[in-house]
Amino acid sequence: MIKVAILGYGTVGSGVYNVLHSNGRLVTDRAGQEIEVKYVLDLRDFPGDPVEKVLTHEFEDIINDDEVKIVVEVMGGLHPAFEFTKRCLEEGKNVCTSNKELVAENGLELMSIARENDVNYFFEASCGGGIPIIRALNDCLTADDIDEITGILNGTTNFILTEMTENPGVSFSKVLKQAQENGYAERDPSADIDAHDPARKIAILSSIVFGSSVDYKDIYTEGIRQITAEDIRYASTLGYAVKLLAEAKRTEDGVRAYVAPFLVEPSHPLYAINGVMNAVYVHGNMLGDAVFTGAGAGSLPTASAVVADVIDAARHDGKRAYCGWKHDEKLVLASNDSVKRKYLVRIYTEDEGKANKVFSPDGFLDTISVGELEDEIAFITPELSEEEFSDKVKSFGNVISRIRFY
Repeated sequence: MIKVAILGYGTVGSGVYNVLHSNGRLVTDRAGQEIEVKYVLDLRDFPGDPVEKVLTHEFEDIINDDEVKIVVEVMGGLHPAFEFTKRCLEEGKNVCTSNKELVAENGLELMSIARENDVNYFFEASCGGGIPIIRALNDCLTADDIDEITGILNGTTNFILTEMTENPGVSFSKVLKQAQENGYAERDPSADIDAHDPARKIAILSSIVFGSSVDYKDIYTEGIRQITAEDIRYASTLGYAVKLLAEAKRTEDGVRAYVAPFLVEPSHPLYAINGVMNAVYVHGNMLGDAVFTGAGAGSLPTASAVVADVIDAARHDGKRAYCGWKHDEKLVLASNDSVKRKYLVRIYTEDEGKANKVFSPDGFLDTISVGELEDEIAFITPELSEEEFSDKVKSFGNVISRIRFY
């Protein structure tokens, strides 16, 4: 029998406790031995909840108990999650987490501590909720040289963009409020709508894919706060969907990474990923294309991924598991300035002549109109590098908005 402690009894922690009890027989069978929750750490009391019999308010109860071999960290945030995780690893306890902020910020250090103490640090649930993408990269795709990984990695923003598409004219602020009422968005939604959350996740995934550590703060990051109902109308007129994509890709110049809203065409597998669902697209030199999709958040989907890590930790009791993120050196990302793509640009109708001169090599652009928007038009640029496009926007000076084509 292996004894487990859970740090935090919030949305994910209660889900982990539920999964371990509801699927106890299945978990035991797949782990090869019985797994028992000995402690749940939380500052609160839960009168009448079954967790009462294992509830503790003292972290020292866990750290000093040699019977506890696996610790589930689902507290969220950096502190005290980092300090607790570090102490557990130093005491020879395996740790499983869903904490993408901690993994993105301190994952490399914590994995190093785990190696030094012959234990494992598992973090499947930190990227894509219930989607088993990290396990796929570490176990199933190890024969492939992965050169690209792209994902819809945030359910909140995907829900907002889907609602704005399916309900033409509805404002960003109204849908954000709906997302908050539904429990899909926090009271402070900045981490989601400003894309810090998917930036952390693509940093973790690209660290695994490319071996060296990617700092999420080095990734070009643009959220969806500026996306309007008008942007969605133009996209729909063209037959495209606006999606917040996070990508890391190997090129001749090195690995490039970014997070930004893109216009995705119907033939791409990520086009049809709607609502709070997440998806990850992977390209390997042998496999070709593969797409992993599923619930990107929520108590039970995320808990399912955490418990899968608990089972993996039990299977690897006393031995190390493989992880592609194994190099201590930092991966220096290549500049995105030379990346070429087309852009959808909205301008005021009166500026059409100037736009022809600035954006078109032959002085003529095909424009797009949406009936209700009488004072503006849109056009698709020729293929331009990021640097070229930025220079043209500065020269033009009066762009309403722009969205990249994927």
